[in-house]
Amino acid sequence: MAKPMISIPLLLNAEHACSYLAEQQARSIFVHPHFALNTDIYGQLIEQGFRRSGDNVYAPQCAGCHACIPVRIRADDFKANRSQKRCWQTNINTQVIVKPAEFEQQHYDLYCRYQLMRHAEGAMADASAGDYINFLGSTWCDTVFVEFSIQGQLAGVAIVDQLPNALSAVYTFFDPHYASYSLGTYAVLWQIARAKRQKREFVYLGFWISACQKMAYKSNYHPLQQRLDGQWLTVDDHLACS
Repeated sequence: MAKPMISIPLLLNAEHACSYLAEQQARSIFVHPHFALNTDIYGQLIEQGFRRSGDNVYAPQCAGCHACIPVRIRADDFKANRSQKRCWQTNINTQVIVKPAEFEQQHYDLYCRYQLMRHAEGAMADASAGDYINFLGSTWCDTVFVEFSIQGQLAGVAIVDQLPNALSAVYTFFDPHYASYSLGTYAVLWQIARAKRQKREFVYLGFWISACQKMAYKSNYHPLQQRLDGQWLTVDDHLACS
């Protein structure tokens, strides 16, 4: 049965420095903050190329630039490569606990260590506890915090939105001490496996930007779907890695 169409008010923000491409200006459209969002509506918006940051839902709207391409994986079609299979095996004893999206001091402490080690120049490197939970949590979305522990020690946390027909990978952070476990990769593999078990069709990975190195990992998951010209298209290995 087709879902009823709804009218959603949008706002366009002012141009600002792009977070991903040097010397580029960026703009986004946002769902009006007074509009009552919920997980069902967001599930429809994410299909249209929107993403969540805290309670805000947005999509790039940059003049003359289409570098930010929404990408997703159809869970049942995913084929792990050799490196991903090794990562899964490396984490065979990694303990996974799914928790409510609530503030925990040990999560925040780990987040701060991760930012200092991996993104020291970023805007969130000195995030307060309030900044942290407002960035990753949401008052209206069905979100979970997924703990990854190795030999009894908290090693990483993945923030995952649970949508009617999909999971959405919001953010993952981990202790650099456990870098050899490739927990960023494992978090995506775990979400794909969970989506399959729960009969959810897709795992959304956010935006893929060919010129941004920190987004390059998304092209390692095949077959990858990209939203281009208003359509979701499965791209071949050559195009996904170009």
